[in-house]
Amino acid sequence: MKHTISLFRCLLIIVMLAACAFGDVPFASATHSAAAGPALSVNAAADVHAISPYIYGMNFATEAIASDLNLPVRRWGGNSTTRYNWQLDVHNTGADWYYENIPEDNAHPELLPNGSASDEFIEQDRRTSTQTIMTVPLIGWTPKARREDHPYDCGFKVSKYGAQDSTDYWDPDCGNGWHNGVQLTGNNPTDTSVAITSSFVTAWINHLKGNYGTAANGGVMFYNLDNEPMLWNSTHYDVHPNPVTYDEMRDKTYAYAAAIKAADSSAQTLGPVEWGWCAYFYSAADGCYPGADRAAHGNMDFVPWYLQQMKAYEQAHGVRILDYLDLHVYPQVDGVYSDSLGSAAVQSARLRSTRQLWDPSYVHEGWIGQPVYLIPRMEDWAANYYPGTKLAITEYNWGALGYMNGALAQADILGIFGREGLDLATLWGTPDDFNAPGIFAFRMYRNYDGAGSAFGDTSVQSSSADQSQLAVYAAKRSASGTLTLMVINKTASTITSDLALSGFQPVDTAQVYRYSSANLGAIVKQADQAVTSSGFTASYPANSITLIVIPSSASQTTFVDVPADHPLYAYIQALYDNGYTAGCSTSPLMYCPDTILDRAQSAVFMLRGQMGSGYTPPAAPWNTFGDDWTGFEWAEPWAEGMYQEGLTQGCQSSPLMFCPSNQLPRVEASVFGLRMKYGVNYTPPAASGTLFADFPSTDPSYWAIDWAEQAYLDGLLPACGTDSGTGKPMFCPSQLVDRGWGAYLIVKAKNLPLP
Repeated sequence: MKHTISLFRCLLIIVMLAACAFGDVPFASATHSAAAGPALSVNAAADVHAISPYIYGMNFATEAIASDLNLPVRRWGGNSTTRYNWQLDVHNTGADWYYENIPEDNAHPELLPNGSASDEFIEQDRRTSTQTIMTVPLIGWTPKARREDHPYDCGFKVSKYGAQDSTDYWDPDCGNGWHNGVQLTGNNPTDTSVAITSSFVTAWINHLKGNYGTAANGGVMFYNLDNEPMLWNSTHYDVHPNPVTYDEMRDKTYAYAAAIKAADSSAQTLGPVEWGWCAYFYSAADGCYPGADRAAHGNMDFVPWYLQQMKAYEQAHGVRILDYLDLHVYPQVDGVYSDSLGSAAVQSARLRSTRQLWDPSYVHEGWIGQPVYLIPRMEDWAANYYPGTKLAITEYNWGALGYMNGALAQADILGIFGREGLDLATLWGTPDDFNAPGIFAFRMYRNYDGAGSAFGDTSVQSSSADQSQLAVYAAKRSASGTLTLMVINKTASTITSDLALSGFQPVDTAQVYRYSSANLGAIVKQADQAVTSSGFTASYPANSITLIVIPSSASQTTFVDVPADHPLYAYIQALYDNGYTAGCSTSPLMYCPDTILDRAQSAVFMLRGQMGSGYTPPAAPWNTFGDDWTGFEWAEPWAEGMYQEGLTQGCQSSPLMFCPSNQLPRVEASVFGLRMKYGVNYTPPAASGTLFADFPSTDPSYWAIDWAEQAYLDGLLPACGTDSGTGKPMFCPSQLVDRGWGAYLIVKAKNLPLP
């Protein structure tokens, strides 16, 4: 509906920080016509459960990506972490690369253990408010020395053990431990390593506590109990040639997990961190079939037996040493887990095979050849053998994250994790490319509008008549009641489908955001979607991920265009509560948060911010500025007030002009904000000139670099982004400021109380 108000009321509201620019919104149809696609349904009152934020985690994400996604958890994991020496900052590559001890990049090794790669990992997480999963070794060996360059210590030196099938090009004395297709035996583990016990991990946790505090006080929250132990006899054959048994897994977990809990009782542990299907049921000693080890343990599957043993430990000692059942999963379908897109058949299999995470009717299409239904299976195991154990998948990857096909699978997986009640997950092989399609799949859930808005945190019932074509996931936001829907079109055609809605009273329009093959470089805001209490009909383009955001009619806020989950809601509401604004429209009451501020509106913001909400501009005559005030008659007294209070020198001299229609960039807003905070005579300290990635001395706005840096450091204007190359914040000096960020600036500058 188009809203109009009288000229008098418009002028009055503009004086109260208003803007009288409105337009019709092209709504999508709410008509329930016959749809070509599968029927969708959402019942917001059924199957209600919290979605753990930790399901949106990653392994080794860059700082730029972690910051942009508000990444909740990040894992230090993988084969090399099994043999990482935190004291020397060295890891052994195992079979991945000739069993070599490789030093981490470290400019000041003389300061070790401080400043290690693991410390730096944690410090990045602290900068991005991300929880850390640190993998600790259970294998019993760690690198013995740090060599800064080749030749490195390695497990199978040719000079000691003879010719081998493959050697390191850069270190030709380091072999792969095989000769004529036969694996070498009898090597000495001390060629690379020293034996360790749980005291090695205790000392590490004490070091981390000393630097960062306990888990309960902002330190490392999670500890992985090594990495894929059932593969040690292949990945770390040089120090652990014998396959792991049931008993070894139990005994090492008892020793090391208990040491972690003794060192930091508030930390959370995750185990057994097994690699995949075979290791869920069998020890490495048995391989992938029932054998003597299984028979000696009551013919129990390995994971249930392991949980049973962890429960027994708690019953005997009064301490839970396992918090999360952690299993890894990969598609195990030919060609799917790959950086490559693959054939059309592989792409289809990639999208189908996500069903193995939840669907008991889906028969695995690869060598497993039976239903996997991993998350429900894990739930049953935990409930039956160690109730209260949470569920984690700290490695998974469905491939092709550089392509839309991979993004579709990734978005589907994140929806599955939330719906099925998984507690924690971290993607393996996280792309470094800030704009990779797979990263956009996460962005749709974590920061779809660039302002931190996210998919809901409370899962509700959703279903599709054909999930292979159109998947739907639904969640409400606990703070506002807003309903968010993620709809994934996995086909090569546009699909139009009805969505039946129940258990929810919506407002009549929803916001729509989409990532699709039509534009791989951005999430694009679409026309608003009309919604009724019974649902809506919508079209979903081929190969697309669509987010629909539907506010609840029961959660209306002061301004109808600023819902409680708007990223700047608290600041806009604080401005209203403290008498600084009456909005931009009265019927209904609106704030127009996206309207760009011009200098006329900024004058009102500035004067009320500087002088108080009761400030009244001076009476006529107003003859300081030589502008033509047509269309801005209301603003002339405010411009005069700015000049009289020493808040402006105008936009030009000879003649002196105010330029009321000029729009306000961030660099000028930084000046306004700091003078609002400190007074009209304030001068900022000299800038470093190196804080921002995008503000070189050649920038036309560099005259205000002192103001920009200080406004950022004072928290008056946040960074507009993070440079993916340097990790430095970006200021975007010429980016225009809208009324929403104007509210943020005033509230920060005046330290107004938030609601």
